[in-house]
Amino acid sequence: MDAPKYKVLVVDDEANQRTALASMVAGWGYETSAAADGGEALERLKDFEASVIVTDLMMPGMDGSELLRRLGEQPNRPPAIVLTAFGSLETAVALVHDLGAFWFLEKPLQPGALRLLLERAVAQRSLQQYSETLERRLSEEGVLGELVGNSPQMQAVYSLIRQVAPTRATVLISGESGTGKELAARAIHGLSPRRDASFVAINCAALPESLIESELFGHERGAFTGAVERRRGCFELADAGTLLLDEIGEMPAVTQAKLLRVLEERKVRRLGAPKEIAVDVRVLAATNRDLRAEVKGGRFREDLFFRLNVFQVQLPPLRERRADIRPLSESMTKDLNSRHQCRVNGVEPAAMEWLERQEWPGNARELRNVLERAVIIAGEGPLRLEHFRGAPAQTAPAQADPADGDGTGDVRLRIGATIDEAERALIEATMRHTSNNRTRAAAILGISQKTLFNKLRDYGAADAGE
Repeated sequence: MDAPKYKVLVVDDEANQRTALASMVAGWGYETSAAADGGEALERLKDFEASVIVTDLMMPGMDGSELLRRLGEQPNRPPAIVLTAFGSLETAVALVHDLGAFWFLEKPLQPGALRLLLERAVAQRSLQQYSETLERRLSEEGVLGELVGNSPQMQAVYSLIRQVAPTRATVLISGESGTGKELAARAIHGLSPRRDASFVAINCAALPESLIESELFGHERGAFTGAVERRRGCFELADAGTLLLDEIGEMPAVTQAKLLRVLEERKVRRLGAPKEIAVDVRVLAATNRDLRAEVKGGRFREDLFFRLNVFQVQLPPLRERRADIRPLSESMTKDLNSRHQCRVNGVEPAAMEWLERQEWPGNARELRNVLERAVIIAGEGPLRLEHFRGAPAQTAPAQADPADGDGTGDVRLRIGATIDEAERALIEATMRHTSNNRTRAAAILGISQKTLFNKLRDYGAADAGE
């Protein structure tokens, strides 16, 4: 078993059975510890953070039933599998329903059944701990997965995600471009029982019509010109996991019909294959279009729309949740610092006020792009209004350019200077402003680092080879 070292506590009063059971479980890749009764198990749990408990039911001292009762009084208790030689329907109900056991197994023990239950119990425990971490971050920081924001609009979105994530329901995620539809899909996957399986995303708008079916369903060797080998499609790659069909409104009509059949039958046929393959995939779909309007216009199949629209999550545009711009900016700046090896520490009040006034037609994606440029230009310290000069026209500050930092913000040129001379003066002034940081200088000038390197080399600048 190539699983991580999850911990299993074995509780049995018979030493030989306890040792044999612990040894068998350890052979499956788990870290094990053992206790002779319920009382010893509770003491052992103080230092041994068990992922799962496997306990005998009938024991002298504290038996399995009392152990379950005591565990039920503790927060965040691990799931317990109970072993009993006196199996019955009444016993099962009492253990699972009344005492909160994960499940029970009758003796003599079947190793295969125990191994399967351990895997399921560990998966449940892992999901429980992950969910608790997300809930804690949500309450403390307004963060769910990679979604950020504490506004009422985002709290409503978080509530919907938490409700639908544990189910198998198909979800339609809608919203303008840049609102975070894929992040919402990843949050749903991360809170679901499938979180340890694959999350596969395909952008239906990014593929030509001739390739989208091959990407979705796969193909056999020789199925078409260029198919030199067998290839699994996204449905097979996402088997037991989650598949996100992004920009579903762009899918060609022919492919829509085939997708509907797959959703109904849960089987796919590779292009050129003689038979179908069963798949277990949870499908999420995302779109920035009004699919109801697309259906009325005859551009999207009505039956497919109803099949996808089992549960809808609508993401609000950034202009309708301006209170989230500050926490979004803080979260994005931290990530951008790591990405670009910068040391920016926050946004000055005037710059934040300016950010909060913008309309952000590109939503959170546009905000990130503007922040990324500003972080590269600033390099370190707080982001100031001047660091946002030169941003795209719809967001750039309109005030006059400030000084360049060394008191010589203006580039002075003599009358009659050539274009090449003006360009050189501007590049050299920008290099001084950035302390010869070519990455920041290139970003300010709006040129590539390669172009800047070539210019500096032509000028014979000493830093051109850095």
